[in-house]
Amino acid sequence: QVQLVESGGGLVQAGGSLRLSCTASGSTLNINGMGWFRQAPGKQREWVAVISGGSANYRDSVKGRFTISRDDAKNTVSLQMTSLKLEDTGVYFCAGGRNPAYALGRYYGMEYWGNGTLVTVSS
Repeated sequence: QVQLVESGGGLVQAGGSLRLSCTASGSTLNINGMGWFRQAPGKQREWVAVISGGSANYRDSVKGRFTISRDDAKNTVSLQMTSLKLEDTGVYFCAGGRNPAYALGRYYGMEYWGNGTLVTVSS
């Protein structure tokens, strides 16, 4: 079993920056893909950034603003968010899976999830 715990959320003004971190514990050896998802009020959860096999993938709306990184020695994955916009507001979830796959605009195979951390971007 794998446990994921997020930290770093908070309130920030539009144009500002935040860094989210996720620490994994338990049986993390086979977690090949890790990523960040978010859920805005009244909307479905969507993927934001995923790193797998050393490659990072970003949804179009965050490209050039967000950077995902992974430190296997520390069992952490981070999301550096810059130039934040109002529409980035939401609960951000850390996720991990042995073999996540991307198809038709979605990620499948994320087996483990954190409880989420709230990011609020104000005007």
